[in-house]
Amino acid sequence: MPTAILALIVCLSAAAMAQQYDLLLKGGHVLDPANNVDGPRDLAVVGDRIAAIQPGINASAAKKVVDVSGLYLTPGLVDIHAHCFVGIGGWGTERGLSRVIPDHIGFRVGVTTMVDVGSSGWRNFEEFRRNVIDVSRTRVLAMLNITGVGMPNYEVEQNPADMDPEQTAAIAAKHKDVVVGIKSAHWRAANFISVEKAVEAGRLAGMPVMVDFGYFLKERPYQTMITDKLRPGDISTHFYRWPAPLLDEKGKVAEYLHLARRRGVKFDVGHGGGSFHFRLAEPMVQQGFFPDSISTDVHSGSINGDMIDMLNVMSKFMAMGMPLKEVIRASTTAPAAMIKRPALGQISVGAEADIAVLRLERGRFAFTDVKGGKIDGTQRLGCEMTLRAGKIVFDYNGRAGTPWREANIVYPDK
Repeated sequence: MPTAILALIVCLSAAAMAQQYDLLLKGGHVLDPANNVDGPRDLAVVGDRIAAIQPGINASAAKKVVDVSGLYLTPGLVDIHAHCFVGIGGWGTERGLSRVIPDHIGFRVGVTTMVDVGSSGWRNFEEFRRNVIDVSRTRVLAMLNITGVGMPNYEVEQNPADMDPEQTAAIAAKHKDVVVGIKSAHWRAANFISVEKAVEAGRLAGMPVMVDFGYFLKERPYQTMITDKLRPGDISTHFYRWPAPLLDEKGKVAEYLHLARRRGVKFDVGHGGGSFHFRLAEPMVQQGFFPDSISTDVHSGSINGDMIDMLNVMSKFMAMGMPLKEVIRASTTAPAAMIKRPALGQISVGAEADIAVLRLERGRFAFTDVKGGKIDGTQRLGCEMTLRAGKIVFDYNGRAGTPWREANIVYPDK
């Protein structure tokens, strides 16, 4: 073999060996509260795992390089309150509400993990798993409704006879790879039966409970639930929903909320189509009482309303004064810890490569609550790219593309 050809082969082989990374995101700003990283870093991926996070990774070491200069790299967002059971048990068609398909609405806003909370119960969870969880590219996890049939409508959730803590815990244990909690929702009676049975199921399963308190009654005080019924690690969702008694007569955050938080009770946004009011949210945020987790309560009735999407809800909290780093924490690290999945919501070597590539837009923006109340802001988050398990699943500006004239693309004849 001629020397020149042999040298070329050796050179090409060396170049191939040097490309130890499948993908390199270069020039971005990594914002990872879990590992206290907040600064310029390149991020390299091999297969479905993060392989390196450091400044100045050589571009020649990667098969594909994507320039993400001026953008934030955050863990894939974890939406801890969603509704995506689209099977026979679909929710409330008579109310004009239905669940959403995870892959259709999450990736475009950086969400790589959704937790469906209470759409299914022990009777129909396995249908949900077959039809949605096992066929979604999005990581879909679930909290089981304490009502066996889940949430086809609010009326069925008023039936204590269908609340079976033992059966609920058994299904949770059988599917512990994807079931992360128990849900109590929309309870109307002047007692705590739904909450108490959910907590019992949570105790048996060793999982947290999320409660949508439903209606505020003097015979069933919200304060009693927070201070006496919920355990450390349990979650109160729809937290900023009027008329929850969260402020005292002087407009200050009620003392019992501080006590509950110190005891370990968690507070989730769960914006939804009717459960978020600036009348509570803005004064509490400005007093430093931030939510533990930011979530959407996404369904067809909220996605086209004032909620819109995860990044819009996150941007509302920035407009109210919550720092960007804390907004990212409440949308990644914190919810991952709350569902006992700490490997999610972080960027570290060896972790699954779920990454949101976000832009921080600056200008004049406005945001509304579910009653049309408005606040103004100067910043809004947008999604440029999403990686799920190392694969690019959303690319808003074609950053991973190659000019077609240079790409040697084979276009089909038919």
